[in-house]
Amino acid sequence: MTHPIIFDTDPGIDDAQAIALALRHPEIELLGMTTTYGNVDVETATHNALLLAELAGREIPVAQGAAQPMVKERHPPPAHIHGANGLGDIALPSVRGQAEEVSAAQFIVDTVNARPGEVTLVAVGPLGNLAAALQLDPGLIDRVKRVVIMGGSIREGGNVSPVAEANMFNDPDAAARVLTAGWPLTLVGLDVTHRCVLTDAHMARIEAGQGALGRVLAGSFAFYRDFYREALGIDGCCPHDSCALAWLLRPELFTTARGHLTVATEGVAEGQTLFAPEGRAFIEERWSRTSLAEVCLGVDGAAVSDWIADTLA
Repeated sequence: MTHPIIFDTDPGIDDAQAIALALRHPEIELLGMTTTYGNVDVETATHNALLLAELAGREIPVAQGAAQPMVKERHPPPAHIHGANGLGDIALPSVRGQAEEVSAAQFIVDTVNARPGEVTLVAVGPLGNLAAALQLDPGLIDRVKRVVIMGGSIREGGNVSPVAEANMFNDPDAAARVLTAGWPLTLVGLDVTHRCVLTDAHMARIEAGQGALGRVLAGSFAFYRDFYREALGIDGCCPHDSCALAWLLRPELFTTARGHLTVATEGVAEGQTLFAPEGRAFIEERWSRTSLAEVCLGVDGAAVSDWIADTLA
């Protein structure tokens, strides 16, 4: 079975690892990448997406999208995590290709409408491009096959605030729109991505198997690993964005639950992802009024990490 996907991304070191997976796995048909600000500004995200595809010897359409949040003020990119260039500040070759003339949102609308019922949207950054696509064509909710989002946190707590995961926090208004749109949606958040760790041994195999792209992945990994060692005491890095693809291709490695999602858009809990399990009664109905979605709550982290390395090696 092949999965035609659009990969919505803000590369970003863990994004680069996931892009390499999408380019390599035989069951993924990468229809294009759409870029957003987040880990870097949107121009750098577009440059990196083009570069990573070129290093893999592939010509993949890249459409540039959201440069800032829908409503709130944009925070500076986290250069201490991903480097100023998004790839650990290693030296990078020049890029030959250029972004598509259409916006990311229009690219999503056109691609999904050309293949109704076939395309999965895999979004691993702030969700402005998906929100804008819904504004252009609300009927997307009936024509997309599935939406897989790396973001949010149900039980784990946050990574940029006590309760908020970075992608949700960066544009909570877009996240609230996308997570409650009513399309088939799976959320792959910190509850599972923090259980997965790519080690030096994994990356050595990946570097050996990926040629020029592998050298970029390994060089940027060293920068990312240093951050995780200091921040979380992890000897390696959490491959957050690759976990979204792992769920798509190896769902048996995850445990999930169905329920209703909402996102806090303001206040001290801004960006918090709220999950009301299906069928559970609360003091009011307001948390259970949104459409049902699927969230990942458990994972075989070692198996997912090994699968990433096996695929890229």
